[in-house]
This record gives sequence, structure tokens and C-alpha cells, in this order.
Amino acid sequence: MSKDIRIKKGLDIKLVGEAKQVTTELPLGSVFAVRPDDFHGVIPKILAKEGTEVKAGEALFYDKSDERILFPSPVSGKVTEVVRGARRKVLEIKITTNGTQDHKDFGKVDVDAMSGEEIKNHLFASGCWPFIKQRPYDVVANPNQAPKAIFVSGYNSAPLAADYDYVLEGKEAELNAALTALTKLTEGKVHVSVGSAKSPLASAKGVELHNVKGPHPVGNVSTQIAQVNPINKGEVVWVVTPQDLVVIGELLLTGKLNITRKVALTGSKINEPKYVSVIAGAQISDVVKGNLNNDNTRVISGNVLSGLEVSEDGFLGFYDNQVTAIPEGDDYEFFGWNKPIFNKISTSRALTFSWLTPKKKYDLNTNTNGEHRAFVVTGAYEEVFPLDIYPMQLLKACMYKDLDEMEGLGAYEVAPEDFALTEFICVSKQPHQKIIREGLDLMMKELG
Repeated sequence: MSKDIRIKKGLDIKLVGEAKQVTTELPLGSVFAVRPDDFHGVIPKILAKEGTEVKAGEALFYDKSDERILFPSPVSGKVTEVVRGARRKVLEIKITTNGTQDHKDFGKVDVDAMSGEEIKNHLFASGCWPFIKQRPYDVVANPNQAPKAIFVSGYNSAPLAADYDYVLEGKEAELNAALTALTKLTEGKVHVSVGSAKSPLASAKGVELHNVKGPHPVGNVSTQIAQVNPINKGEVVWVVTPQDLVVIGELLLTGKLNITRKVALTGSKINEPKYVSVIAGAQISDVVKGNLNNDNTRVISGNVLSGLEVSEDGFLGFYDNQVTAIPEGDDYEFFGWNKPIFNKISTSRALTFSWLTPKKKYDLNTNTNGEHRAFVVTGAYEEVFPLDIYPMQLLKACMYKDLDEMEGLGAYEVAPEDFALTEFICVSKQPHQKIIREGLDLMMKELG
């Protein structure tokens, strides 16, 4: 029996360029990359140096804090370059493919017969552990801390987000195998949320099912955790995304690590918004080849609120299943603050009219429509922030680094993506997600 999760606070940002439910199988591509920065807080120790031949699933590096946590190559080929930045920080590990996919065989397993410790060791060896993240801090899960629950959000409410019901179609066997494995990693419950009864996750066994309804950020897992099983000091919750569940499930059933995803090509600058089947770490130019309007365009790996800006020479993020292309906002709007506005979204009704047409889709650019300034107290953040937290006070506590206040204001429950909407509507143009990320990093360093 499912339990509903309903919220009223939030904001749906409707944009043009939603992906049609058509999938194109792309060629393998020649160059892939894994970026250690995709795994926040991990200090990489390189295993596969330049010139090393690797199979898909073989480890490229491990986490300095726990050598059991391996990070695999998504493809087979040769490590051609280890790109380094300041202080020799590893920025990217590039792999040139050999034209075919040669997988390392980790062996098929019987999930039902395995213990939790056996499953954990199998995920370590195969490089699947990084797919499990944790709250607090929104980092790769610490395997030494037992979670009180595990959450899977099967509904993505972000702007132009990939439709999980379509992406997961036909993957019921993999999903069930992965969920069975997760149930053995916690003494608590595995909570799965869906947006509709037709979701492939809706038939999952041995889990607690939740129907979600409401505006964005109802699909954010932090929103669901707060509604179902809030995090207190000293507690840990693990989080897995549905597309990563499929990877884990396929590994358990076949013994091969296959990080192939249906990626949604979205946004007004995509000529034909649709889905493409590609491997994680693919070069953006291969993903959008022949389907991108290059005229003054910003390409984002992820969604417009929390994704990462990339060039065509950049690479698809390890966790991303969406590429968005929108106009670059480098124009100046004369007296933009002092005239009626019809082509933008706003939570305010002062000279703005988006509230009159809630179903209208907009072609927004990257303009911030204002300059950076001190926080202005308007009460607008609370209108789109569904967690039982004071967002402005928490942001300020992170800025002046008061750990006690950050704890008391609920920092353990949030991730940077939870502040994407408050950043979007912020009249002060403050970088909310960056502020929260730095605050969480300080807490992790000082409090553990």
C-alpha cells in the first residue's frame, strides 16, 4: 500500500524544448572522460595511468579515504590523458575507445542468497558503490555508517527533466534485483517514490511505495525524506537514483558494468528534443551531434537549475541523464526593472504576469536580470521551499560559518539542489547552491 507525499510550496518552471519520447541509439564515440569532481569530497588516487589498457568496469582511481571505493571506466580502451589543474589536482581522466565494448566480468550472483556484507563487497569490487550517495552532506555514502533508511526518487520534477517512466521502461528485472540488494544494506525501510501508477517502480516488492504530487521540488529526494523520515543529528540516509539502480541491477544479473543511459536532449537550442542512448562520460559533441543550434548557446550537463555548464569539448556528467541547451543571456535590457514583463517567470505579481498563464512555456536565457547585492528580506524563499527550515537564516549561517546554528537550522537535511529554486527567484542574485555546498563541506570537515 502506497503513502502519498503532497506539497504545495514550490514552483514549476515550464520551458520550451521538452524531449519527445523517441530514443536514438548513438555510435559508441571515440573519447570518454571521468571527472573526479563529479564525486564531491573524493580525493582520487590514480590506478590507471596514461597508456594503460582498461576494460569497461575496471577501476581508474580509488578514494584516498577508503581504498575499497573504486571508480570505474565506463568504456574499454586506453587511458590517453590524465588532465591536471592547479596543485596537480586531477580534473579528468580521458579514455580513447577501441571501437568495441569489452566488459570486465564480475560474475552473476544470486541476490536473494547473499548477505548484506556480500552485496556491499560486490558493489565495492565492481565500482558500483559511488552510485550510493548519502544525506547529510550529499556525498558518496560512507560504508562504515549504517543508514536508517534508503530512498529512491522515481519522479523528477526539475525543468525539462527526463521522464523516468519512459527511461525505465522494460527495466523491471534490473530494478527489482537492485532494490532487493538495497533492502539487505539497511535495517530500516527502502522508500520508493513514483509520480504515477504506470511507473516501472510501482510494482516493486519489499519496499515502501509513495505517490508524490505537487510542484518542483517534490521530486527532490530531500523533500521526500523530510516528509517521510526526517534526518536528525547522527543519523544517515542513503540515496540512489533510478537510472543508477538499473546499472546496479544489470551488474547483479549479468556480471557486467554497463553505464548506458537514455539521456534527454532538451531546451530551445536543441533542434530536435528527444532521447539518445549513450554511455556516461561521453563527449558532449558526440551526444548533440547535428542536433544543436550553436548560435550564442549555453550547454548544460543536467537541468537548468542545478546542472553544470559544459563546452562541446566537455563530457557528460557521471550521474547526469539530461543535456540542456538554452540561449546565452549576454544582452542588456534597458529599463527591464521598470516595465511590464510578459516573457519571464516570476513569483512576484509586481509588473509580471506569468501567474495569469500557469501552463505557458517560456524560452528563458541565462540572464540573471539583476546584480549581486546584500540579502533582501522579502519572504519569497519560503513560498517555494517546502522543507520545515528557514532558508534565509540557514544561508546566512553558512556564510558566517556558525556550525551550531547550521546544525540547529537543519543543514543535515539539505543538499545544494534544494536551494536551486530559492536561487532562481532571489532578487539579491546570491549563489545559494554554492553557499550551501561550502557550508556542508565545512560541517563535514569539522563535525564528520
